[in-house]
Order: sequence, then C-alpha cells, then structure tokens
Amino acid sequence: MIWSKEETLSRKEIQAIQLERLQETVNRVYNNVPAYKAKMDAVKLKPEDIKTLKDLSKLPFVTKQDMRDTYPFGLFACDKSKLVRIHASSGTTGKPTVVGYTKNDLKVWTECVSRIACMGGATENDIAQICFGYGMFTGALGLHYGLENIGATIIPSSTGNSEKQIMYMKDFETSLLVATPSYALRLAEVAREMGIDPKKDLKVKIGLLGSEMLTDSMRAEMYKYWGSDMLVTSNYGMSELMGPGVSGECLELNGMHINEDFFIPEIIDSKTGEVLPEGEKGELVVTCIKKEGIPLIRYRTKDITRLFYEPCKCGRTTCRMENLSGRADDMLKIRGVNVFPSQIEEVVLSFKELGPHYEIVVEKEGYSDKLTVRVELLQSTDSFTDLDNLNKAIRGKLKIMLGLDAKVQLESPNTLQRFEGKAKRVRDLRNK
Repeated sequence: MIWSKEETLSRKEIQAIQLERLQETVNRVYNNVPAYKAKMDAVKLKPEDIKTLKDLSKLPFVTKQDMRDTYPFGLFACDKSKLVRIHASSGTTGKPTVVGYTKNDLKVWTECVSRIACMGGATENDIAQICFGYGMFTGALGLHYGLENIGATIIPSSTGNSEKQIMYMKDFETSLLVATPSYALRLAEVAREMGIDPKKDLKVKIGLLGSEMLTDSMRAEMYKYWGSDMLVTSNYGMSELMGPGVSGECLELNGMHINEDFFIPEIIDSKTGEVLPEGEKGELVVTCIKKEGIPLIRYRTKDITRLFYEPCKCGRTTCRMENLSGRADDMLKIRGVNVFPSQIEEVVLSFKELGPHYEIVVEKEGYSDKLTVRVELLQSTDSFTDLDNLNKAIRGKLKIMLGLDAKVQLESPNTLQRFEGKAKRVRDLRNK
C-alpha cells in the first residue's frame, strides 16, 4: 500500500517542491539562527543566492559537533514557546544533541513514519509491539505515532524483560515487531528457551527494524529464526533529522525510499566534501526542508551509502538509498587497513555453526594493532579437531574479506553480551 500521493510524483514535481521548501528554510535559518548566519556569511552566501537545487552544494555543512557547540538550543529556528516536545541523545561521548518539535513538526513526523510503515507491509489490522526504549530516544515514539496513525493497535512494551515480551506476543497475538535487528534475534532466542517456536507459536509476520544496520546476512538470520515468510524491512532515521521516518524499504527490498518532499539527500566524499555523481558510494548528507524547530541544512550523517533515482517496481518514484554499508566514524583503521564491522558480520553469519552474536576487540600488541573476533557457537562440542578446523575456516575467510589476519576466539553458547537497544559490537582498547 502507498500512503501518500507525494510518494509517486514525477521527478520534476518533486524537485519543484524541494526548491521552494529549501529556499524558505534557508531564508528562515539565516534570519533566525545566528550560528547559521555566521556560517553563511563566512562563505559570502545570502539566502537569495539559492536559485536552483544545485546551489545547495554552496551551503556549508552542519555536523554533530555544531549541535554540541551550540547546546542546548543554539540551532533552533523558532522560539522555545513554540516547542511541544524535546528529545536528546544520550551524550555518552560529549554534550547531548538536543532536538525539538513544534506541533507541525510532529504532524510531519507522523506522516513520514506512516509512509515507512506502509512500505514495510503494515496495515490497520496489525497489532504492533514496539520494543524500542521509550524516553529521550526518538525511535519508540516515532514508530508509535506513525503506526497508530494508520490504524494499527500499539503495544508499547519498550525494552527489557524479554520473557514478558514473548508473553505479550503470544497472548496479544502480535503481528508486527518494531525493534533493532539484534534485539529481534534475541527475542527469538528467548522464545526458544521458553519452549516457544517463533515460527509456529507466534503470529509475528512483519519486522519493522531500525536503529542498527540490517545487512543481508542479518536479514537471512531473521528468516531463519522467525520464518521465511516474514516481511523484514529496514528503516532509517536519526534524531538530528527527525527520528525514524527519513527513509524505509518497500517489499521490493530494493533500497530505502527517502521522503524527498521533506528531505534532500546528497552523497559526498568524506575527505573532500565534494558531491559525488549519482550511484557512487560515499557519506550521506541530508537537508531538512519542512522542519520548524531545528531544520538542519546539509547535515553530515557519517553513514555510508549511495542513491538511486529510477522509479521502483512498487510504484514509488522517490529516490532510494542503498542499505548502509557502514559509518565513516565506525571504520576501524587496523595496521593501515580500513575495516568495517559489517564486513566481519558478513563472515560470522556465513557459518552455520555460529550464532548471530559477536564482538570485535582491537588492542595494541607492542607497536602493532591486534584484532580479535569473538564469536559464539550455537552448540557446545568437546571435539578439539572440529573446533580447530572451524577456527581456521573463520580466520581464513576473515583474511580474504579484510585483507589482514585476525585472531578468532570461539565462545560457548549464550556467552556474549546481548543488547536490548543498539548492539555495541566493537571494543577499541588501543588508547587505554
């Protein structure tokens, strides 16, 4: 089902909406946000200089550090009295990034998430269990209002107490699960420990997964645990831009459709800042063109992807972003080699003897970097030969994938830490 006619506009119609909204947004932030005015004045740029969509590339970038430097309200484009909601990041690596919403912002957010939910197969007949944490994190409330808007029944179960989550799923006949990919797999694992087969005993047939990368390998794991007929789609967003609702996969699984009447995407070279041609992979930059509270212009997401503009078989004409292949700031530089956690995940999930849980540990050994990949066996075995052969096979495949040697540490079943929110896969101990 397609929720809004704006998802099927011609490229010319989409661009006309984008230009009008971009010009209005640039004018508003220039006149209401001193930090933006200073950035634009520094490059001798005025709002009236934005005459075409190509002129977007003239505008300066905004980063997470800009938000921290102007904490808490320095990038807001409206008076605080107009805000009806405030969210913030955890601030574990510095000052929190604070975002705010006017009444109209919440309407836009709800509209965007309603579209994403419909793309993933959600209908008014679904019973949706939201296993994101409610609070300052935007994920739970974003999906809550979007799904509620299309008529679905909401179970706001949040995170934690996985046994009770399974009880709710069984007793309330949950048909749609909202969670991170890693927690969705954990819930299936807990169900099995309780003697419940997720495929046969539960009625979950749709997974609207977000807040983490969903690789093809992880999607295959979802099918393995929840059933091959489950609709498993990924959606994308971040609190700085709005929360969930920036883009999402349709059932063609051919990339995530971007709500282009609210966001303008670009792909840049992370090192030079140069805008890359269509189809090339690089860092995603997003401009908000309909937000009133905190409309970020050319926000550097640090996420690595590419864009495609040809219409989709689903009938939508909006630009699609490829599922993320990593983050610029998650990339590990190990002995001169660029390593993404997603590469290691792909190797781990290719072995039927291993579960989906893993940990990457990077340490200093003398003057050199040491990479250890901790993986978890699905079943215990006392055969040293089997373990040794498996270790060698994993190590060999990692070397082919990464171009460097890594130590593999096989762990007993149910040993590695489980996560209810975003999984923390990397421990970089080189600076400790």
